[in-house]
Amino acid sequence: MTAPHDLVFLLDVDNTLLNNDQVITDLQDHLARDLGAANASRFWAIFEDLRSELGYADYLGALQRYRLDPEAAQHEDPCLLGISSFLIDYPFADRVYAGALAVIERLNNFGPTVILSDGDVVFQPRKVQRSGLWDAVSGRVLIYIHKEQMLDAVQRHYPARHYVMVDDKLRVLAAMKGVMQNRLTTVFPRQGHYALDPVVIASYPAADFSVDRIADLLDVEMAVLVASQEKR
Repeated sequence: MTAPHDLVFLLDVDNTLLNNDQVITDLQDHLARDLGAANASRFWAIFEDLRSELGYADYLGALQRYRLDPEAAQHEDPCLLGISSFLIDYPFADRVYAGALAVIERLNNFGPTVILSDGDVVFQPRKVQRSGLWDAVSGRVLIYIHKEQMLDAVQRHYPARHYVMVDDKLRVLAAMKGVMQNRLTTVFPRQGHYALDPVVIASYPAADFSVDRIADLLDVEMAVLVASQEKR
């Protein structure tokens, strides 16, 4: 049994460490150019149906389903191979937020950093690897369908007396806080469309701590913040 750390940092990926909104914009532009507006819209409809079905974003799965869809006018077009390559070979390192890698390096001085993300088992790990985030956390990567439902597994893999979760989704932070209570400090970087949506923000309790951008954690006295949560 691994002895527990005093502190473990759990870090989301999309719109927390990496600008996933820009990745999606780039994919939208690529699809519109290669498939045309109508077929690109068909792809996104399939993507949303699949996300509702699976509970996470599956870009490659949506592309495969599009390929099999008789309503897609270009489902046999060789350009689909190019779209697959666009996704697999996308330069994710260019989308890592400024200061994110430095934040990981700094947090490692307090305790192990762990990537805790939702996603599929092919594209999401590829994103983490190609972005450089996998190496930044020394391979400590957990990817689940619904990470907020896997807290027992997270704690088995990385036992700690206290955890800090950094995530752009208040829904996830609130769910984790509800389970772990004062053993968890929640940090909300206000980045990406979820974090900036006033309806979403009003729907969930505030995080323990908020920052405008991930790089702001370079200046936070994290030890003081954690101590204040443990006394609650």
